[in-house]
Amino acid sequence: MQFHHHGYVSGDPRVQPATGVGLDRPDELPDEVDVLIVGTGPAGMIAAAQLSQFPEVTTRIVERRAGRLPIGQADGIQARSVETFQAFGFAGRIAEEAYRITEMCFWHPDPADPSRIVRGERPADDPGGISEFPHLIVNQARVLDYFAEYMANSPSRMTPDYGYEFEGLVRADDHVDVTLVRDGHEKVVRAKYVLGADGARSKVRTAIGCTMEGNSAFHAWGVMDVLAVTDFPDIRLKCAIQSGAGGSILLIPREGGHLFRMYVDLGEIDPEAHHEVRSTTIEQIIAKANAILHPYTLDVRDVAWHSVYEVGHRLTDRFDDVPVGESGTRTPRVFIAGDACHTHSAKAGQGMNVSMQDGFNLAWKLGYVLSGRSPESLLATYSAERQVVAQNLIDFDKEWSSLMAKTPEELGDPGKLAEFYVRTTEFLFGFMTQYPPSMVVAEPTHQALATGFPVGKRFKSAPVVRVADANPLHLGHQHRADGRWRVYAFADDDGSALATWADWMAGSPDSPVREGVFDIKVVYQQRHVDVDISTVPTLFLPRTGPFELVDYENVFATDPVDDIFELRGVDRAGCVVVVRPDQYVAAVLPFDATDELAAFFRQHLLV
Repeated sequence: MQFHHHGYVSGDPRVQPATGVGLDRPDELPDEVDVLIVGTGPAGMIAAAQLSQFPEVTTRIVERRAGRLPIGQADGIQARSVETFQAFGFAGRIAEEAYRITEMCFWHPDPADPSRIVRGERPADDPGGISEFPHLIVNQARVLDYFAEYMANSPSRMTPDYGYEFEGLVRADDHVDVTLVRDGHEKVVRAKYVLGADGARSKVRTAIGCTMEGNSAFHAWGVMDVLAVTDFPDIRLKCAIQSGAGGSILLIPREGGHLFRMYVDLGEIDPEAHHEVRSTTIEQIIAKANAILHPYTLDVRDVAWHSVYEVGHRLTDRFDDVPVGESGTRTPRVFIAGDACHTHSAKAGQGMNVSMQDGFNLAWKLGYVLSGRSPESLLATYSAERQVVAQNLIDFDKEWSSLMAKTPEELGDPGKLAEFYVRTTEFLFGFMTQYPPSMVVAEPTHQALATGFPVGKRFKSAPVVRVADANPLHLGHQHRADGRWRVYAFADDDGSALATWADWMAGSPDSPVREGVFDIKVVYQQRHVDVDISTVPTLFLPRTGPFELVDYENVFATDPVDDIFELRGVDRAGCVVVVRPDQYVAAVLPFDATDELAAFFRQHLLV
């Protein structure tokens, strides 16, 4: 974290100086805004948090509730999401209060006595070291609190506007008129763009003519967050429990050391009377849990929250207001994200995580268009990219929830569930997403130069050493959610190709470099003691603030133990890796491909 570049700062450096719309932010919801976000769930809050870093853009987020969410239904946090939290500056703090999953236990019927359950496989949660970040469990409400804090500390000083119910919208060519109701009074807000992050029963989705397509599995689960006393030995481990008597439990310990969540299999339901299952009482859910856990018992002392749901898989065919077949013919003005456009079972722990990536994907694009940095055509990439990801999630969840619901006889091999869990870890952790070539993802023509940074996938961090102060750190952890593109130059052995490229980037009229858009860093092949910082091109030592102080935090060397060139398959001839504001690799290029680099950015950056 850097501060003092505008003068000595005494106070919390996480509170950024107010600027732009944050200087005179009105308390009341204004009549006109640039972006109106409906819903303070994960998708809406991360979008608002990212847009809060664009102080020239007027963004407001409205919520029908009277205040913050006290307890959320989602709790699983993928490692990919923790990477994202790092960009927003709270990964460390939320990890301290969260429950960390390190392994998972699978329980099966005892072959000698199928009425009893016995422990089976116990695989590590991330056996392949997919991420340096852990898999966490923490209540959704706390995730939203951290995003709210980030927004409030941003240059925009953004806070949610509570108590507003969305009623409808009317779209014009260059704006959207949104009708909201608060305390019985209507208010019409004119917005350039609208994001509907208002959940599975989204009114915004209905207003733009999108429908959810899919089906129900006609299988019900009871879910409860409880405090209990039990003799079940793995109550503080994530477990998949299959009983011989029928039924399964997915056990997820919660933060705080005592609370845990149970997804309790209530069995198949009659399609003609499937709504009746909603009347299942908490006592019935607890009784079913005890039957599945036999010979162990569960004495529930307090219920924090419980619900009953049916497994269903539904998806919209588009994530904006441009009908299928008309993409490219007009600019989208209204978008939907999260549960508003994809719903599925909760047992794979994907809902909140995928929803946040929806919001992150869209928000920086809105920021670039509204700040005049990119053409409106950039906005069409949101639906194109995220709809495919949601379809992959639906396909995965169908298989996972189906396996969880099978009886031991149907499953056959009792280790099949554990095998599937281990085999699909990369998906479960959120790292299978790979965006196809587009105006913001280049063709992988030069992928061989950096095989460990696949174009279209998230930038996978690795250890480096900062040259100026000899600090060991992770390169990817320096990526902040400030809306900037990252350009990583991996130096050639003698630095000659790097120097030529840096001169072109700094001085050529064809260079895409402009103030406020790029964060450019260099990684040398040598150890930090062998890098003379006085010979580093000035491109990597920019001047900052009114005193034109030198920024020394962009120059790195290899870690003596974990060489990033080896870990990520980076060619010793050097290369350039371009990363989008939402942490996905956009291009891998050789140093001499300056024409390709310039042409790539001309697709989506306005001079």
